[in-house]
Amino acid sequence: MRPLEGITVVTLEHAIAAPFCTRQLADLGARVIKVERPGVGDFARAYDERVRGMSSHFVWTNRSKESLTLDVKHEEAKPILDKLLAGADVVVQNLAPGAAERLGISYDKLKERFPRLIVCDVSGYGLDGPYRDKKAYDLLIQSESGFLSITGTAEEPAKAGCSIADISAGMYAYSNILAALMQREKTGRGSHVEVSMLESMVEWMSFPLYYAFDGAAPPQRAAAAHATIYPYGPFPAGDGKIVMLGLQNEREWAVFCDKVLKQPELATDPRFSSNSRRTVARDELRAIIVDAFSALNGEQVVERLEEAQIANAHMNDMHDLWKHPQLAARKRWTEVDTPAGKVPALLPPGIPDAFAPRMDPIPALGQHTDTILAELGYSTDDIAALHEQHAI
Repeated sequence: MRPLEGITVVTLEHAIAAPFCTRQLADLGARVIKVERPGVGDFARAYDERVRGMSSHFVWTNRSKESLTLDVKHEEAKPILDKLLAGADVVVQNLAPGAAERLGISYDKLKERFPRLIVCDVSGYGLDGPYRDKKAYDLLIQSESGFLSITGTAEEPAKAGCSIADISAGMYAYSNILAALMQREKTGRGSHVEVSMLESMVEWMSFPLYYAFDGAAPPQRAAAAHATIYPYGPFPAGDGKIVMLGLQNEREWAVFCDKVLKQPELATDPRFSSNSRRTVARDELRAIIVDAFSALNGEQVVERLEEAQIANAHMNDMHDLWKHPQLAARKRWTEVDTPAGKVPALLPPGIPDAFAPRMDPIPALGQHTDTILAELGYSTDDIAALHEQHAI
């Protein structure tokens, strides 16, 4: 039995943050009913067509869900929502600021009627404060949270290549909903979970925040290298291959000089005798490392690093990742069904061995509408009438 079997989640969601949260709840066995706009659905369905005509974002974050199309502004929508909520354990929403309040699904409007209900609001900046009504997309939050100021090259900032602001908010929503469910087991009462993308990202920014404590200079943008530890980053070998390596302490620095660079005298060179000094002299040290690597190909550099037990990694692209030998050896890939056929899917990280994660199909838009409404007591004629009225 999966830990969330018997738990029903009703979600009014779009994009990534809330859908990633609820997909993980579904991984643990929750029934997730995704309320979508008729005819269009979650706008993430149309981000691209890279997975057999489906959006890469949507395929990632929406397996194991049921799709119910409902025009939440239609006069017939409120009784449907009320019936859904009466059977729900958790409500999740990341609608536009103020929309949940207008629809009557805010925590304040639900807590008396449904005292066991857990309501999770995911927003850009929070439900109050001067930024409440600002639009908040992933890149904008990366910028607002200071992430762009420390990411990129000295000349130009760069965004993260995946939606880290959305992902961070989704992860905090997921973990705090689990905490709220545990608390409800003890108290019998639901609660309000509020997650802001800004606050989630600022938590992740705590190292650079403290590094710049009390007016100190913040970390400088250092491209793919570490901003405050050196050498730690990408270095070219003689054949043009890029090798990623990282040192964490002075013992490793001495071994690196001796076993990898074959220049043991560098270990005590006063220019490089501490991490702080190496960071200051990174350009000078980089030239020495690149020169030493120029006589070796990428595999030879990796061999030396492995023999010296210096941390290293390949700079993989997406095609390398699909066929990564470690993921294959650990059997981390399975398949999920979609409206366009089966596609590969990564098993959820860290699932306890006491149960198998739920890996059910990705729903077509409105695929479960009629079935769910029938469960709620609507007759075939009622459902047909709702279709005719474009309420569903």
